[in-house]
Amino acid sequence: MDHSSTLSALSIPDIDRSWVSLPVGLGVSVAVLLYAPVSGDTAGMVAITVLCVSLWIGSPVKPWFTGLVCIGLIGVTFSTEVALVGFRSPATWLIVLGILIGEATRTSGLADLIERWVLRRMPAARFDKNVAAYRYLLVTLSFASLLLTVLIPSSVVRVLILGPVLISIGELFEERRAKVGIFLGPLFATFYGSSGVLTGSLANIIITGIVEANVGVSISWTEWLLWMGPIMGVGRTVAIIAIAYFLYRPRNSRSIARPAESEDAFEMTSDERRMLGFLLLGVAVWATDSFHGLHPLYGALLVALLTFAPKIGVVESETLAEADFSIIFFLGAIFAIAEGLQRTAFTDLAAKAILSNLSGDASLVVVLTVVSIASVVLVFMMEGLAAASVLTPILTAFTSGAGIPLLPVVMVEAVVLNSYFFPYQSAVLIAILGLDMADSGEVIRMAALGSLLTFGILLPIQAVAFALVF
Repeated sequence: MDHSSTLSALSIPDIDRSWVSLPVGLGVSVAVLLYAPVSGDTAGMVAITVLCVSLWIGSPVKPWFTGLVCIGLIGVTFSTEVALVGFRSPATWLIVLGILIGEATRTSGLADLIERWVLRRMPAARFDKNVAAYRYLLVTLSFASLLLTVLIPSSVVRVLILGPVLISIGELFEERRAKVGIFLGPLFATFYGSSGVLTGSLANIIITGIVEANVGVSISWTEWLLWMGPIMGVGRTVAIIAIAYFLYRPRNSRSIARPAESEDAFEMTSDERRMLGFLLLGVAVWATDSFHGLHPLYGALLVALLTFAPKIGVVESETLAEADFSIIFFLGAIFAIAEGLQRTAFTDLAAKAILSNLSGDASLVVVLTVVSIASVVLVFMMEGLAAASVLTPILTAFTSGAGIPLLPVVMVEAVVLNSYFFPYQSAVLIAILGLDMADSGEVIRMAALGSLLTFGILLPIQAVAFALVF
């Protein structure tokens, strides 16, 4: 055996580079403990945060596993109360119920109704030209996907429901670019457009949950919809449609085959009708929260109870076995980090650092610009939901100290934390890639252009709207 082959035999093959995040996280954590100019408790909490964020970025293990590690470290270092604070948060259980609702929606067949409805409503003339058919389907499916944000909490759940439907509809086209556009356009509409609906995005839910826990301020579902729905809901959806049309519209002008129809192909089954009715009841509870004051959790709870109830429900309890609830450990860790950073006074220190860069008479637009920049920087360093756990407590302390309205600050934060460039920043992007319809470059391009349009056009409009009222 020659020298080179000996070295090859002695080398360790196929080392997973994601594991580099472990020594990096440990190294930075040790540096924080030894050299950070803060108290021991604060340094300990920041060190745990750095380690967990490093593992979330590198992803050598599943996010829920890192979440369990985080909960354990916080519990041992501080207290069980701090470690488990997330499991008593209404936001956590709203997400759990959203997973149940999503699984029930898929099982009941209601998701397939979207495909049948869209194709039946499509004018016959649209089938004669690829571009016309693509434009019609893209617009219709994107706004239908946006509507789904009102019905089903959690973007990940909606992506998993809509993905197979969109892949099936995309088969109408011969060109791959059109298939990708029909797939990515509506998925990003339900993802980015969810900024306009409180229960539509995990970032919204987590941020409002932390705000309620830290300062006792509850932001209502209708208040969020009124402020964010027009620009960040409808506006972002229009932006996504424009991007998907520009990037992926068909190049040829051929006609597409009209799907065969049967007489009952578009009839709603009893399960679909009941599931739709249950979802609308949930929306009614969310939309009237300014009257009854109930947390959005209770609207989701009502839907879940009706969905799984004996006799009137649409799915059996066995459906629970197909649902993945591992995300609750990730969420628990996020809330534990937020609570720990607040209790160890890190958020106050960070708020003072932010305040030092602003003059006392800074306008709300300037403040929102600083918040946006801070949020963007943080999202590049960690997963979006993890960023919410770090940044939201800082911003709540910041607004209290500066006398700045809390509502516009956290709403702008929610928009930025729901704007991404790379898959590692969001579990939703990873879920889209996992459906194996679009490659990473196509997903990155769509995510980045959607974020750039948001930052360059929509966010300034939203900031001016806030400044005119607050």
